[in-house]
Amino acid sequence: MGVETVSYTVLVFVKQVPDTQNISGDAMTPEGTVNRAALPAIFNPEDLNALELALQLKDRYGARVVVATMGMPAAAEVLRQSLYRGADEAVLVTDRALAGADTLATSYTLSCCAKKLGKFDLILCGRQAIDGDTAQVGPQIAEKLKIPQLCYVEEVRSLEPGKVVVRRAIEGGYEVLESPTPALLTVIDANDPRPMNAKRLMK
Repeated sequence: MGVETVSYTVLVFVKQVPDTQNISGDAMTPEGTVNRAALPAIFNPEDLNALELALQLKDRYGARVVVATMGMPAAAEVLRQSLYRGADEAVLVTDRALAGADTLATSYTLSCCAKKLGKFDLILCGRQAIDGDTAQVGPQIAEKLKIPQLCYVEEVRSLEPGKVVVRRAIEGGYEVLESPTPALLTVIDANDPRPMNAKRLMK
């Protein structure tokens, strides 16, 4: 008899954000909020770390990596960058009704997206987005899906049918946790995201 092959699906939620590293007065509105149109759009840094972690699981276990984002049609750029790096599928959730969504509306929409896409073993998100710094969306998605959540994840130690073991950062060190799957992980900047692949970009 042949060895049974285990197939995993990893869903990664990513976000296109304004580059807030060098905000000047020109990028602020009279109300004191950020004028997003005045700043270049980039891949949210910790979401890129989450994508890299998912691609490492693809390298190790042959996992299928699906990347999704909620935003304007221009947000498809981060999906293309995800495909260039090795993701297998990309999904854009866009609607004018979603404009100005807070974390509650965003997490509800993304949880509906996860249900629509079907079975998954893990959901990966960056710990937080640099345009909001709330760190609320990932945990709220987990609550709405009624699945375990593991935050501040640095590394996936192992993935087995029905179980994941991770290392996560805590103050002054780290701890190793085991969780049933499906589960949601929020990822910190503990890896070096791979560059875009030239062959994939050309394709």
